Amino acid sequence: MNFRWNDDNLEHATQHGISPDEAESVVQTAHAPYPEHRGDDKWMVLGRGIGGRFVQVVYVIDWDGTFYIIHARPLTDNEKRRYRRRIR
Repeated sequence: MNFRWNDDNLEHATQHGISPDEAESVVQTAHAPYPEHRGDDKWMVLGRGIGGRFVQVVYVIDWDGTFYIIHARPLTDNEKRRYRRRIR
């Protein structure tokens, strides 16, 4: 998987303390039922990031197959519970 980073998505994706490496790792290790289509060509993945932290990542896939991460953030406690139930 190739990821594209620039000033815009670096600022937006990392504003919640998620590093580019952690966001990429969550996308690369996604398993069913993710990725989940979110409309407007956006995809969402929930998973464990570096250190086991639960993370949400939203991205688009560019015309050339490059992944462009739009947003990344830690999950809330409620989201963690729903995630654990969903992946069972």
